[in-house]
Amino acid sequence: MAAHRYFAGLSRNTFLLASASLFADISSEMLYPILPIFLTQTLKASGSVVGLVEGVAEATQNIVQGFSGSLSDKLQRRKPIALVGYLLAAVAKPLMGVATAWQGVLGGRFLDRLGTGTRSAPRDALIASSANEASRGRAFGLEGVGDNAGAFLGPLLAVLLLIVWHLDIHLIFYLAVVPGLLAFLMVLLVEERPVAVTAKSKIDVNPTRFPKAYWKYMLATALFGIGNSSNAFLILQTKDMGASLTTTILIYAAFNLVAALISYPAGFLSDRLGRRNILVLAFAIFLITYLGFALIKNVALIGLLFVLYGLYQGIFRSVGKALASDYVPHQLRASGVGWYNTVVGLSGFPRQPLSGSASLASDPTPHAEAGCSQPPAPSAALPGRP
Repeated sequence: MAAHRYFAGLSRNTFLLASASLFADISSEMLYPILPIFLTQTLKASGSVVGLVEGVAEATQNIVQGFSGSLSDKLQRRKPIALVGYLLAAVAKPLMGVATAWQGVLGGRFLDRLGTGTRSAPRDALIASSANEASRGRAFGLEGVGDNAGAFLGPLLAVLLLIVWHLDIHLIFYLAVVPGLLAFLMVLLVEERPVAVTAKSKIDVNPTRFPKAYWKYMLATALFGIGNSSNAFLILQTKDMGASLTTTILIYAAFNLVAALISYPAGFLSDRLGRRNILVLAFAIFLITYLGFALIKNVALIGLLFVLYGLYQGIFRSVGKALASDYVPHQLRASGVGWYNTVVGLSGFPRQPLSGSASLASDPTPHAEAGCSQPPAPSAALPGRP
């Protein structure tokens, strides 16, 4: 009975969309430790090319999200746009694997992030409509479980395929299409509920229609994002302390596991205690964690800080989007959450470290840890989450 109350208010759509996030992130995160290795070792590209590819990819995803949300609101259709995004992201994975030059990988990554940016806002609008306002935190929390669990499982699966089963690196790109298509299937099973709106709402979707409280929240989010540092920077800093490639990936996986485990409880508590109160707690955890990152230079303790940082990540991701959806009317929900995602992404873009910088040119990790007989992977193999 207690478990029933804990998950009360969640619909079939909520679980389908959380499953879609799980499979989609497994598909993307399988390439997390693989893509830079493929670029630098197989295609002989430089570390600066890795930075260029990731920069274009992240900028594409961040910019597209807001426009995708506006289009979804204008058409008042969420599911078809989300399906297009999931399909684009899925088919882009094997396209990168067949590339014979880094320009082909750039094109594949662009298509991948175009799909990811396209699907995010309409998917979040579907999540918001899958539960009433009293249960919205739990709905986004459950989606956060799926997203962060995929980010935990994806890199581990890639390491398993390369190191344990010694599969050719190209096969990882081909296999990544499978969870991507499963994510597409989950969304295909979602039943979209039509929203009754006036004709004006369909043709007059613009930022000026958002309430002032929403824009205040966007301003606070942007200021925090600019002052925050990149996850990729923290990962590269950990590696500079002497952690091996495998150890660094495992620390990153633990970070995502903790984020997955906290996402639903955070959403549940935000429904009970208020979203802003839970976000304040997340920011307090963030402050403590970053003080630790600044002062501690021990790899084991840094690993523990990443676990604590995972608490912040899980809370902020699920509760932050739920609060953004609370501030806007239902007919503008995709735009509201979409532009929120854009603000979060773009405010962090200037702080992305340049992958493959001169000081990170080589990796002391033994060849076996790269899962192939090629030279060891460079530190550029550790960008932020794809």
